[in-house]
Amino acid sequence: MAVRLGWLAAPACRRVLKRAFSLHKTHSIKDMENTVQLVRNIVPPLTAKKHKGQDGRIGIVGGCQEYTGAPYFAAISALKVGADLSHVFCTREAAPVIKSYSPELIVHPVLDSPDAVREVEKWLPRLHALVVGPGLGRDDALLENVKGILEASKARAIPVVIDADGLWLIAQQPLLIQGYEKAVLTPNYMEFGRLFEAVLREPPDSSDRRGAVLRLSQALGNVTVVQKGEQDVISDGKQVLECNLQGSNRRCGGQGDLLSGSLGVMVHWALHAGSEKTNGFSPLLVAAFGACSLTRQCNHQAFRKHGRSTTTTDMIAEIGPAFSRLFET
Repeated sequence: MAVRLGWLAAPACRRVLKRAFSLHKTHSIKDMENTVQLVRNIVPPLTAKKHKGQDGRIGIVGGCQEYTGAPYFAAISALKVGADLSHVFCTREAAPVIKSYSPELIVHPVLDSPDAVREVEKWLPRLHALVVGPGLGRDDALLENVKGILEASKARAIPVVIDADGLWLIAQQPLLIQGYEKAVLTPNYMEFGRLFEAVLREPPDSSDRRGAVLRLSQALGNVTVVQKGEQDVISDGKQVLECNLQGSNRRCGGQGDLLSGSLGVMVHWALHAGSEKTNGFSPLLVAAFGACSLTRQCNHQAFRKHGRSTTTTDMIAEIGPAFSRLFET
């Protein structure tokens, strides 16, 4: 299967692409410029005919007493990428802090409630995607509530992006997402190793990252897996993409939250656009490629301005310009 040729990148985007996209294939996409075009194909146009909510209502499940920054980063990133509404379902103690960061977010202090699953479930019909894990922590009661929220989301066929301590939960109970093809997992190096051993009962082959990501995705029933790293390796169990777009050597906390929040929006866009807009390739694979590319471009632009002092807040300020440079110029 090949992507239709004929699209030529604008000069600014072409310079970005030359900093390096690469592809490892079980099927082939021959031209990385066309891969970016697939991402462009899923981006909904801005038009006065739309109403609030059509371009994305995203829920973030996470946020506890210790960790309030991560759910904020994910939620605000979703908005800045283009979602219309961003909800945070967090613990009662975390809610006032997260609310104080931004008036843009809708914050629900319910995650540690005895009725947490029912409280979140009420909102599920209004949401297009969930991002589970930023700032979640590993409290047993919270994880049990999140387990119920995941089950309720699957029952409604709601796409879920799982990151951070959401991945800890999946490593303990892989059957929670086994075979659920509307799930995307975004592990870093350590999280990936933990997941791989939990599912396949052996350590991953560090000399073949792409093969390892493919194997894990297949073992989970073609759940999309994004292994973050020096290169981001993405697989849906059928195809493997690698994103080498230059970022920077700065590794401050919170960058994964920018990725997961932006991915939540792009997953919704991609599924809404359908495989006809992605030339038959998995919409979730295209969404993940887009979110990885955007995160790396934000990192690159922020680092050029701030160098060693770059933080995730600086990267979030670059979302608009980076998105335009990659997907709209």
